[in-house]
Amino acid sequence: MTPFLPTDSARSNLFARFAERVTAWSGSTLAFCTALGTVLAWAVTGPMFHYSETWQLVINTGTTIVTFLMVFLIQRAQNKDPLVLHLKLNELIAAHKGASNRLINAQDFSEAEIHVLHRYFDILAEKAALDHDLGRTHSVEEAEENHVSKQAARHTPH
Repeated sequence: MTPFLPTDSARSNLFARFAERVTAWSGSTLAFCTALGTVLAWAVTGPMFHYSETWQLVINTGTTIVTFLMVFLIQRAQNKDPLVLHLKLNELIAAHKGASNRLINAQDFSEAEIHVLHRYFDILAEKAALDHDLGRTHSVEEAEENHVSKQAARHTPH
């Protein structure tokens, strides 16, 4: 019989929980006080060790290791936040009748597509300012329909 081996998912969840807890703790007052206490203790022991290279190496090595590990832990814990935010925004866009469904998964658009949409929204902001009505809304589709109808009007003989 093989011993219990956690699945990839279980290992991933375990590490995710660990990363979230360490990240939360590292942003706490206790963590700051611990770090400050460590640096102060190191500084106070300087004269005892005659400010030797070994004394300096201790703090340099310790802070480098902690910083190196914390970068990865914090990044791991923070990776989920933008994904969850995108999901929530996608849900709101999908649920709102007047919202442009083209914006669902906008985070996956190319830079050129984002610039095109930015120009659309600049136009919509200008239209909203001209309306002098805070309750009036425009959508990307509305702007596009207006554009298409204007193009059709220009190209149709009168």
